[in-house]
Amino acid sequence: MAGEGEVIACHTLEVWNEKIKAANESQKLIVIDFTATWCPPCRFIAPHFLDMAKRFLNVIFFKIDVDELQSVAKEFKVEAMPTFLFMKQGEIVDRVVGARKEEIDQALIKHGGLVASA
Repeated sequence: MAGEGEVIACHTLEVWNEKIKAANESQKLIVIDFTATWCPPCRFIAPHFLDMAKRFLNVIFFKIDVDELQSVAKEFKVEAMPTFLFMKQGEIVDRVVGARKEEIDQALIKHGGLVASA
């Protein structure tokens, strides 16, 4: 697992399968950022996503490059970038398509993300 406040970037299917299995077993909320290097909104939201990982320490954050892991993007029916998937124990509980900071924050809080006190 990543340390608190970090985003887990998965570049191979083996790493993804291992990390998502461990994350699902943790019972924590999981947020997956499906991104692409060529996508301007993805680059725009990336710093906010890192900031969220530092603020919501009880949530596990993943970043998946759709060009590297096309099979994972296809499995989750990702059709636009960025797409943020919210999961609990292997079940998708929410999805935000686009670089929508407020919607992403609201989904985090709605599904149990707790803001760490600074």
